[in-house]
Amino acid sequence: MVIGMATKKYTVTLPEELAEEIRSEVGPGEFSAYVTRAIERQREQDRLGELVAWMQEEGGPLTEEELAAAEAELREAGQHFAEPRAAAGGDLPLAG
Repeated sequence: MVIGMATKKYTVTLPEELAEEIRSEVGPGEFSAYVTRAIERQREQDRLGELVAWMQEEGGPLTEEELAAAEAELREAGQHFAEPRAAAGGDLPLAG
């Protein structure tokens, strides 16, 4: 979230149980910030989906070798980031 960004109040409809769970988890005054971060993450995912669609349109679908290489890199990155978490007892905060 951009600090100092102009804000405007909107009305949205959420499932009551979900909204109350979030409200109790994030504490007073943080519900809007939580929803904002969730929307920002969804926008990022949407844009990544658009990028993938464009890349497939331009270059065709990924080959089996490209998929295998990408999966290997993801596993390696996951291990890289899991090691400090494990060393800290699994208590490192998640980004966001």
